[in-house]
Parts: sequence; structure tokens; C-alpha cells
Amino acid sequence: MTRTKLLLYLAIGIVLILCPLFIKSSYIMHIAVTIAIYGILVLGLELVLGQTGLFSLGHAAFYGMGAYTSALIVMSFGLPIWIGAIGAVVASGLLGALLGFPTLRLRGDYLAIATLGFGEIFRLILVNWDTLTNGPMGLPGITRPQLFGHMFDETMYFYMIVSAFLLCLAAAYRISGSFLGRALRAIRDDEDVAEFVGIDISKYKIMAFTIGGMYAGLAGSFYAHYITFISPDTFVYQDSATLLAMVFLGGAGTVIGPVLGAIALVILPEALRFLAEWRMLVVGVLMVVMMIYRPQGIIGGGVRWPWQRKEKLATSEKK
Repeated sequence: MTRTKLLLYLAIGIVLILCPLFIKSSYIMHIAVTIAIYGILVLGLELVLGQTGLFSLGHAAFYGMGAYTSALIVMSFGLPIWIGAIGAVVASGLLGALLGFPTLRLRGDYLAIATLGFGEIFRLILVNWDTLTNGPMGLPGITRPQLFGHMFDETMYFYMIVSAFLLCLAAAYRISGSFLGRALRAIRDDEDVAEFVGIDISKYKIMAFTIGGMYAGLAGSFYAHYITFISPDTFVYQDSATLLAMVFLGGAGTVIGPVLGAIALVILPEALRFLAEWRMLVVGVLMVVMMIYRPQGIIGGGVRWPWQRKEKLATSEKK
């Protein structure tokens, strides 16, 4: 890591720490927490879609699995919320592995249809398993985090979720730069060549779904204990489509790109609320224009920040 990057990350960390001191609106704090939750979600989908090239339309199922698992563990057994979060991560990871096995031989549109059906099956289970999930009525009154008997307010929840997001972001960067990340990108670019050079295609595909599911499970746990109410309507196909839009808007194949896409697609509809029912039409038009003139996304396609250009120039001069 260069000194410039280190200073940049320290500056971002300081800004995040100081944010609650200057943000007095609970509405803006809610938007910030929502962005952090979506940020964790898209990091998991980026691993599946951007790094591995697996077009998944069922990511909302992992999200819902994490939310319901954490809520049921805490509400049914009275256990601490952090145990519920661990259970959510494990359950969603197992669900990801379960999805990975039957889809090993599927590619492209066929994989998308299979994952879409998987997500719909999961939603129907939530609706019809009344004794466990309370059916369409959902689970109200989910416990919020506490510290020494003090219920978390929005500021404390902001610090908790942002800390988790930064850890997930660091893990995503580490995975991307490791042999695992290189193997996943090799599978994305050409499965036949990857298999020819000795990469176990099946193993790494299942790993991608598993890790992506774990990210979504963690986000689902945070969401459940923040909103304190979940229902099957929260985890539907439209949520998976929104996550896909975030990844493509920010730049699939990059780590930070989908996070920028999440920020844009959370803030933009809120900023356009004054347009009432027309706001989503405006967002849709902007998305279409973006995909026409910059299909690689906000930072996809080799976009370089100023410090990256300086590093490239310095390297060229040395050569």
C-alpha cells in the first residue's frame, strides 16, 4: 500500500467517525445505515457476479436467510445478537453452497433462471411455513442490539454497521488480490482455459456462492435488528434486481465500484422524492443513459484516480 492510499483510507475513516457529530437528522443517519447494509450486500454479489461471472438473480434469498436466522435465534432462544449474526452468516453460507452444487453445469441465462427460481422457492417457503416464520405477517418486535443494558440508538448502530462494512471491504480486497480472486477471475474469463491450467472449477464456484451468501447473511442480520421487523415481501426478486443494478452501475469486476453503485441508487431516489411517483422513472432513465454511454460502470474499464496516474507515470519513468 502506498503512502497516498494509506492517507486516503485514514481520511475516509476519520470522516466516518466524525459523521455522527455533524449529522443531526435521524433521516440522514437512516440513509447512511442503509447504504452500509447495501454495501455489504453488493460486496457479496460482486464476488459471485463480478469476480466469478456467475449471473445470480437469487441473492435476496441469502439476504432473507440471514435476516430470519438471526431474528429467530435471538427471539426464540434469548441469545445475544452477535450469536444471531454468526448463525446468520453460517446459515446463509450453507444456503449458498446448497445453491452452488446444482448450478455447477449451468452458465449464462440458464444459471440466471435457476437462481431466479431458487429465490422464488425461498420466498414461498417463508410465506407458507407459518409455524416458523409467521408466514406473510412477518416477524415484528425483533430485538435491537444493546451494550451494558443500553439500547443502541442510530449513532451507535451507525458505528457498528460501518465498522462491519469496512471489515467486509478489507476482506473483499484481500480475496480479490489472493490466489482465490485470481482463480475466480480466470473462471469468469474462460472456464475451459481455467480448467486446463488446473483450477478446480466446481470447488471455486461453490466457494464463490458460499462467501457471497455469508456476506448477504451478515447484511440480513444487521437489517433485521435495525428495522426490527421482517416479512417475506422484503426479500423478493426486485431486491435481487436492485443489487444487480448497483453492481453494474458501479462497475462489475471491481471491489469499490458496486459500493459506489449502492451509494448512488440509495441516495438518488431519496433526493428525487419531490418528484413523487415520477422519481423512479427518472432513475430508470438515468440508468439507461449510463448503460449506453458508459456500460462498464462508474469506475469500470480501467478508470484511474489521480494518484494511480502518478504511480503509473513513476513506473514508466523507472523503466
